[in-house]
Amino acid sequence: MNSIRVRLGVLGLTLLTGLAVPPSASAAEAAPSPTVEEQRLDRAAPQEILRRSGFDAVAPRLARALDTARSYGEACRAVTREGAQLWRRAVDRAQGRGPAGGDLSRDDDRPLYWARLGMTREVRTWQPKFGLTDGQRAALLDELERTSRGQTAIGFPRGKGLKRILLTGFDPFTLDRDIRISNPSGATALALDGTVVETADGPARIETAVFPVRWRDFTGGTSQAFGTGGGSVERTLRPHLGKVDLFATVSQGRVGRFDIERTNGAWRGGFGDNENIGRTETIPVTDPASQPQWTTTTLPYRAIVAAHTGRFPVYDNTSVTEIPAGGTEPVVRPDGPTPGSTARQGGGGDYLSNEIAYRATLLRDRLGLHDVLPGGHVHTPVLQFGAGNTTEVTDPEFVRNRLDIIAQVRTILRVAAEES
Repeated sequence: MNSIRVRLGVLGLTLLTGLAVPPSASAAEAAPSPTVEEQRLDRAAPQEILRRSGFDAVAPRLARALDTARSYGEACRAVTREGAQLWRRAVDRAQGRGPAGGDLSRDDDRPLYWARLGMTREVRTWQPKFGLTDGQRAALLDELERTSRGQTAIGFPRGKGLKRILLTGFDPFTLDRDIRISNPSGATALALDGTVVETADGPARIETAVFPVRWRDFTGGTSQAFGTGGGSVERTLRPHLGKVDLFATVSQGRVGRFDIERTNGAWRGGFGDNENIGRTETIPVTDPASQPQWTTTTLPYRAIVAAHTGRFPVYDNTSVTEIPAGGTEPVVRPDGPTPGSTARQGGGGDYLSNEIAYRATLLRDRLGLHDVLPGGHVHTPVLQFGAGNTTEVTDPEFVRNRLDIIAQVRTILRVAAEES
């Protein structure tokens, strides 16, 4: 039986710091307004997704717990408990355990996304009688984000004879273009978390986490303000990279194909995130003086491309966009970057897919693991609705496409594990 680890009661330094001196009512700050991302919750499609999965009860349950909290400490415990339970419930639903809660396909990642936003909106707008400072509210939101994304639940069994694979996925995005969007990488994370894949060399255990499509979280977000160092990627992956046998960051990419991205670039191209905020700059990291313009995959891309992993073709994508050494204008390089060039797009582009790949592989290299740890980025096909479906939140082809993508990622991981 798969086990989903939940670390209740481990609140972290940021939460414990807030317990030391209870805030007075005069120290409390006014509750902020919901974010752009949270405001989309009230539209018809998110409400239907929540209702048809049974996840519409999640945010009200957290609201009731907050209403009964008589101190910041009680609020901390409620947020940690409810966030971890949301992740466990989403994984259980995706893997066929417990009631489905409605007629929406179990493989759907969207109930987790919209339920989490309902929870963060409750915390963001909560005004307790005992008062809450900006720092305490930020710490509660940070804890809720991490626990409800599986970022604090990663844990591999000890012992020999078991390979360990770490996989990450993403939230849905471009929701102003189509509010119904699902992200197959997030669905894959839910479907594979805690599962075991049998390889020619023995079993391999997969652990997963999901990341937001927000620039600020990658830069540091609330965690940076509390001195934890780095953004959400480094914070989540650093404790585990030295203990795993393989890692893959996964996101939705191009129509009709998988890509193993050979090279990642140190550049943000400015496309708007889920808060409609863009960033155009060099990817900010610690110790920028030693920051490389490019990082590379160490996944066994040749073996993955050569294997039959599913119905979608898989490509070794070597193309990048660079400013050549001594040049001023971007140039597309089909075969990868040239010496001394400045990054403008990695194989995975210049958005957060490229950034998580860059950050994860840079962390691998800074930990001295480049030559011993296979890892890199996998882009899945775009998850498409059935022909003619422009209004319904699901359809049979949509579900089939998502299930096929999940199955193919699992096979890609098996091949990668066998070749590593």
